[in-house]
Amino acid sequence: MILTIAHKEFRSLFILPSTWLILAALQFIFAWFFLARLDAFIQVQAQLAQLADPFGATLAVAAPLFGILALILMMLTPIFTMRLIAEERRNQTLTLLMSSPVSDSHIVLGKFTGLMLFLLLIIASCSLMVLTLAAGTQLDTGLLLTNALGLVLLVASYVALGLYISSLTAQPVVAAIGALAIFFGLWLIEVSAVDHDNTWRALAPTSHFQSFNNGLLNSTDMLFFLLFSTAFLLLTIRRLHNNRIYSQ
Repeated sequence: MILTIAHKEFRSLFILPSTWLILAALQFIFAWFFLARLDAFIQVQAQLAQLADPFGATLAVAAPLFGILALILMMLTPIFTMRLIAEERRNQTLTLLMSSPVSDSHIVLGKFTGLMLFLLLIIASCSLMVLTLAAGTQLDTGLLLTNALGLVLLVASYVALGLYISSLTAQPVVAAIGALAIFFGLWLIEVSAVDHDNTWRALAPTSHFQSFNNGLLNSTDMLFFLLFSTAFLLLTIRRLHNNRIYSQ
Protein backbone atom coordinates (compact mmCIF):
# COMPACT_ATOMS: atom_id res chain seq x y z
CA MET A 1 0.00 0.00 0.00
CA ILE A 2 2.93 2.33 0.69
CA LEU A 3 4.23 1.85 -2.84
CA THR A 4 0.75 2.45 -4.28
CA ILE A 5 0.43 5.78 -2.49
CA ALA A 6 4.02 6.67 -3.40
CA HIS A 7 3.35 5.91 -7.06
CA LYS A 8 0.23 8.06 -7.00
CA GLU A 9 2.07 11.00 -5.43
CA PHE A 10 4.99 10.62 -7.82
CA ARG A 11 2.74 10.63 -10.90
CA SER A 12 0.61 13.50 -9.63
CA LEU A 13 3.68 15.75 -9.44
CA PHE A 14 4.35 15.40 -13.16
CA ILE A 15 0.75 16.21 -14.03
CA LEU A 16 1.08 19.73 -12.62
CA PRO A 17 2.42 22.34 -15.10
CA SER A 18 4.03 24.18 -12.20
CA THR A 19 6.28 21.18 -11.58
CA TRP A 20 7.77 21.42 -15.05
CA LEU A 21 8.28 25.17 -14.65
CA ILE A 22 10.06 24.63 -11.35
CA LEU A 23 12.25 21.91 -12.86
CA ALA A 24 13.17 24.12 -15.81
CA ALA A 25 13.99 27.05 -13.51
CA LEU A 26 16.05 24.82 -11.25
CA GLN A 27 18.10 23.42 -14.12
CA PHE A 28 18.70 26.92 -15.47
CA ILE A 29 19.82 28.28 -12.08
CA PHE A 30 22.03 25.28 -11.35
CA ALA A 31 23.57 25.41 -14.84
CA TRP A 32 24.32 29.11 -14.38
CA PHE A 33 26.11 28.46 -11.08
CA PHE A 34 27.90 25.48 -12.64
CA LEU A 35 29.27 27.52 -15.53
CA ALA A 36 30.19 30.40 -13.21
CA ARG A 37 32.16 28.12 -10.88
CA LEU A 38 33.79 26.35 -13.82
CA ASP A 39 34.84 29.66 -15.39
CA ALA A 40 36.31 30.84 -12.07
CA PHE A 41 38.26 27.57 -11.74
CA ILE A 42 39.65 27.88 -15.25
CA GLN A 43 40.78 31.45 -14.56
CA VAL A 44 42.94 30.38 -11.60
CA GLN A 45 44.38 27.21 -13.11
CA ALA A 46 47.65 28.97 -13.95
CA GLN A 47 48.14 29.93 -10.30
CA LEU A 48 47.10 26.45 -9.11
CA ALA A 49 49.75 24.85 -11.32
CA GLN A 50 52.43 26.59 -9.25
CA LEU A 51 51.24 24.99 -6.00
CA ALA A 52 52.82 21.80 -4.68
CA ASP A 53 49.44 20.19 -3.97
CA PRO A 54 46.75 22.02 -5.97
CA PHE A 55 43.09 21.21 -5.36
CA GLY A 56 41.09 19.77 -8.22
CA ALA A 57 37.82 20.56 -9.95
CA THR A 58 35.83 18.38 -7.56
CA LEU A 59 36.74 20.50 -4.55
CA ALA A 60 36.68 23.81 -6.40
CA VAL A 61 33.56 23.31 -8.51
CA ALA A 62 31.51 20.25 -7.50
CA ALA A 63 31.50 20.67 -3.69
CA PRO A 64 30.32 24.33 -3.75
CA LEU A 65 27.65 23.40 -6.28
CA PHE A 66 26.23 20.75 -3.96
CA GLY A 67 26.16 23.37 -1.22
CA ILE A 68 24.22 25.71 -3.51
CA LEU A 69 21.84 22.89 -4.46
CA ALA A 70 21.21 22.23 -0.76
CA LEU A 71 20.07 25.85 -0.30
CA ILE A 72 17.92 25.73 -3.44
CA LEU A 73 16.20 22.53 -2.32
CA MET A 74 15.63 24.08 1.11
CA MET A 75 13.52 26.74 -0.61
CA LEU A 76 11.83 24.39 -3.09
CA THR A 77 10.84 21.54 -0.76
CA PRO A 78 8.03 23.49 0.99
CA ILE A 79 6.42 24.07 -2.42
CA PHE A 80 6.09 20.31 -2.86
CA THR A 81 5.33 19.30 0.73
CA MET A 82 2.54 21.87 1.13
CA ARG A 83 0.16 19.85 -1.02
CA LEU A 84 0.84 16.41 0.46
CA ILE A 85 -1.73 16.62 3.25
CA ALA A 86 -2.94 20.24 3.45
CA GLU A 87 -4.29 20.19 -0.10
CA GLU A 88 -6.01 16.85 0.44
CA ARG A 89 -7.61 18.21 3.58
CA ARG A 90 -8.75 21.35 1.75
CA ASN A 91 -10.20 19.27 -1.11
CA GLN A 92 -11.79 16.92 1.46
CA THR A 93 -10.09 13.92 -0.13
CA LEU A 94 -8.09 13.20 3.02
CA THR A 95 -11.27 12.03 4.76
CA LEU A 96 -11.88 9.51 1.98
CA LEU A 97 -8.30 8.30 2.18
CA MET A 98 -8.45 7.89 5.95
CA SER A 99 -11.80 6.09 5.74
CA SER A 100 -10.24 3.46 3.48
CA PRO A 101 -8.50 0.41 4.96
CA VAL A 102 -5.13 2.17 4.96
CA SER A 103 -3.18 2.82 8.14
CA ASP A 104 -1.91 6.28 9.05
CA SER A 105 1.68 5.10 8.81
CA HIS A 106 1.11 3.82 5.26
CA ILE A 107 -0.34 7.17 4.23
CA VAL A 108 2.56 9.16 5.67
CA LEU A 109 5.30 6.82 4.45
CA GLY A 110 3.69 6.58 1.01
CA LYS A 111 3.57 10.34 0.58
CA PHE A 112 7.09 10.69 1.97
CA THR A 113 8.44 8.04 -0.40
CA GLY A 114 6.68 9.50 -3.45
CA LEU A 115 8.11 12.97 -2.92
CA MET A 116 11.56 11.60 -2.09
CA LEU A 117 11.64 9.69 -5.39
CA PHE A 118 10.84 12.92 -7.21
CA LEU A 119 13.52 14.89 -5.36
CA LEU A 120 16.03 12.09 -5.97
CA LEU A 121 15.51 12.65 -9.69
CA ILE A 122 16.37 16.32 -9.20
CA ILE A 123 19.51 15.43 -7.26
CA ALA A 124 20.48 12.87 -9.90
CA SER A 125 19.99 15.30 -12.80
CA CYS A 126 22.14 17.95 -11.10
CA SER A 127 24.77 15.34 -10.23
CA LEU A 128 24.94 14.29 -13.88
CA MET A 129 25.70 17.89 -14.80
CA VAL A 130 28.60 17.87 -12.33
CA LEU A 131 29.83 14.53 -13.72
CA THR A 132 30.42 16.17 -17.09
CA LEU A 133 33.61 17.55 -15.51
CA ALA A 134 35.04 14.04 -15.92
CA ALA A 135 35.40 14.76 -19.65
CA GLY A 136 38.24 17.19 -18.93
CA THR A 137 39.67 16.27 -15.54
CA GLN A 138 39.87 13.54 -12.94
CA LEU A 139 37.13 13.69 -10.32
CA ASP A 140 37.22 12.71 -6.68
CA THR A 141 34.53 10.01 -6.70
CA GLY A 142 34.51 9.70 -2.92
CA LEU A 143 33.80 13.40 -2.44
CA LEU A 144 31.00 13.29 -5.02
CA LEU A 145 29.33 10.26 -3.45
CA THR A 146 29.62 11.75 0.04
CA ASN A 147 28.00 14.99 -1.12
CA ALA A 148 25.21 13.11 -2.87
CA LEU A 149 24.52 11.00 0.24
CA GLY A 150 24.51 14.07 2.47
CA LEU A 151 22.15 15.86 0.12
CA VAL A 152 19.73 12.91 0.13
CA LEU A 153 19.72 12.80 3.94
CA LEU A 154 19.28 16.58 4.15
CA VAL A 155 16.35 16.54 1.72
CA ALA A 156 14.75 13.63 3.61
CA SER A 157 14.80 15.72 6.79
CA TYR A 158 13.24 18.66 4.94
CA VAL A 159 10.49 16.46 3.48
CA ALA A 160 9.71 14.92 6.88
CA LEU A 161 9.45 18.33 8.54
CA GLY A 162 7.47 19.81 5.64
CA LEU A 163 5.10 16.85 5.70
CA TYR A 164 4.41 17.45 9.38
CA ILE A 165 3.74 21.16 8.81
CA SER A 166 1.39 20.20 5.97
CA SER A 167 -0.57 17.97 8.37
CA LEU A 168 -1.24 20.90 10.71
CA THR A 169 -3.32 23.02 8.35
CA ALA A 170 -5.86 22.85 5.55
CA GLN A 171 -4.25 25.71 3.63
CA PRO A 172 -1.35 24.68 1.36
CA VAL A 173 0.01 28.24 1.20
CA VAL A 174 0.13 28.42 4.99
CA ALA A 175 1.92 25.07 5.07
CA ALA A 176 4.48 26.28 2.52
CA ILE A 177 5.14 29.57 4.31
CA GLY A 178 5.34 27.85 7.70
CA ALA A 179 7.79 25.20 6.47
CA LEU A 180 9.93 27.76 4.66
CA ALA A 181 10.03 29.98 7.75
CA ILE A 182 11.21 27.05 9.89
CA PHE A 183 13.80 25.97 7.29
CA PHE A 184 15.08 29.52 7.03
CA GLY A 185 15.17 29.84 10.83
CA LEU A 186 17.21 26.65 11.16
CA TRP A 187 19.58 27.90 8.47
CA LEU A 188 19.98 31.23 10.31
CA ILE A 189 20.83 29.32 13.48
CA GLU A 190 23.65 27.58 11.64
CA VAL A 191 24.90 30.77 9.99
CA SER A 192 24.73 33.02 13.06
CA ALA A 193 26.07 30.53 15.62
CA VAL A 194 29.68 31.10 16.62
CA ASP A 195 32.20 28.30 16.25
CA HIS A 196 32.22 27.32 19.94
CA ASP A 197 28.42 27.32 20.22
CA ASN A 198 27.95 23.69 19.18
CA THR A 199 24.58 23.36 20.93
CA TRP A 200 22.78 25.73 18.56
CA ARG A 201 24.65 24.48 15.51
CA ALA A 202 23.60 20.91 16.33
CA LEU A 203 19.95 21.88 15.78
CA ALA A 204 20.46 22.96 12.16
CA PRO A 205 20.36 20.26 9.46
CA THR A 206 22.59 22.37 7.19
CA SER A 207 25.41 22.30 9.77
CA HIS A 208 25.36 18.49 9.70
CA PHE A 209 25.48 18.59 5.90
CA GLN A 210 28.80 20.47 6.03
CA SER A 211 30.70 17.31 6.95
CA PHE A 212 29.34 15.52 3.88
CA ASN A 213 30.10 18.60 1.78
CA ASN A 214 33.72 18.39 2.93
CA GLY A 215 33.91 14.70 2.06
CA LEU A 216 33.61 13.33 5.60
CA LEU A 217 31.29 10.47 6.58
CA ASN A 218 30.39 11.27 10.16
CA SER A 219 28.19 8.75 11.95
CA THR A 220 26.89 11.47 14.29
CA ASP A 221 25.62 13.53 11.36
CA MET A 222 24.01 10.49 9.74
CA LEU A 223 22.32 9.60 13.03
CA PHE A 224 21.03 13.16 13.37
CA PHE A 225 19.35 13.06 9.96
CA LEU A 226 17.83 9.65 10.62
CA LEU A 227 16.47 10.70 14.03
CA PHE A 228 15.28 14.08 12.69
CA SER A 229 13.36 12.50 9.81
CA THR A 230 11.97 9.67 11.93
CA ALA A 231 10.79 12.05 14.65
CA PHE A 232 8.77 14.24 12.29
CA LEU A 233 7.38 11.26 10.40
CA LEU A 234 6.15 9.84 13.72
CA LEU A 235 4.66 13.23 14.64
CA THR A 236 2.83 13.31 11.31
CA ILE A 237 1.49 9.79 11.85
CA ARG A 238 0.34 10.82 15.32
CA ARG A 239 -1.36 13.90 13.89
CA LEU A 240 -3.32 11.84 11.35
CA HIS A 241 -4.20 9.32 14.03
CA ASN A 242 -5.69 12.10 16.18
CA ASN A 243 -7.63 13.42 13.18
CA ARG A 244 -9.02 9.96 12.55
CA ILE A 245 -10.18 9.64 16.18
CA TYR A 246 -11.75 13.11 16.42
CA SER A 247 -13.54 12.73 13.07
CA GLN A 248 -15.34 9.61 14.26
